[in-house]
Amino acid sequence: MNNQSVGVLGLGIIGGVWARHYEAAGVLAGAWNRTAQPTFPRWQATPLAVAQASDVVQIVVADPPAVRALLAQILPALGPGKTVVQSSTIDPTSSEEFFAAVTARGARYLEAPFTGSKPAAEQKQVVYYVGGDAQTVAALDALLGLVSLVRLHIGDHKQATTLKLAMNLNIAAQMEALSEAITLARCAGISDDVFFGALARNASQSGLAKLKEPKLRSGDFSPQFSVKHMLKDMRLASGIEGTAGFPVLATVRERLAAAEQAGLGNEDFSVLIKLLGLAAK
Repeated sequence: MNNQSVGVLGLGIIGGVWARHYEAAGVLAGAWNRTAQPTFPRWQATPLAVAQASDVVQIVVADPPAVRALLAQILPALGPGKTVVQSSTIDPTSSEEFFAAVTARGARYLEAPFTGSKPAAEQKQVVYYVGGDAQTVAALDALLGLVSLVRLHIGDHKQATTLKLAMNLNIAAQMEALSEAITLARCAGISDDVFFGALARNASQSGLAKLKEPKLRSGDFSPQFSVKHMLKDMRLASGIEGTAGFPVLATVRERLAAAEQAGLGNEDFSVLIKLLGLAAK
């Protein structure tokens, strides 16, 4: 179905799941992580070794500086026949920089941020927002299809990164509103069963509410998508021209920053609800 080999740089919550899917499909050529995982399938000692072994290098790390550092290491291995798939959530200015660096070597560059947390990755249900020319998008579709449900061609690389940040803004805003809404109901003595039963029949019901309902009910905030990563994304969104007057963006950025300052940075971002309890004490 697909004769391209792939190497994965970044074996965190999502990258590690994807790499194992690729291994099961017989296309994984290399894997690397900043914190060494030498028992991981196809482990390589350096990012450069992964790039040398692979037709496609997929980068799944935390932020633009981390992507920049990896590209500096793998550029010597890039050239015609090689492709970089950049799946970290970054900003359009950084995307333009990385596109220029990769294509200057004669390699192809595809921006491919995604939506979907760990459960979606495990079930191959993530959705990619791909940005690049139509030929590159088509050439990578089968490979990315091994780990995803849908690949949406958004436009160019910068547009793909912007849409991803826009989607995360919407999600972060919903999470804060949901946290406040259920806390308001609890303060009135309304049970979670009644609250979520009503929400299921309300126009505001959403995929996010369904995903985070178990966490809000149980208080288990083990990360599907962490506070620190959502905060990074909101800071990146705030740096895009035209967002200076966005009140919701400013509010959720401040709430996430408060959660990180409270020592909750590694928890799932649904832990925002804890701030309401902390504030009440």
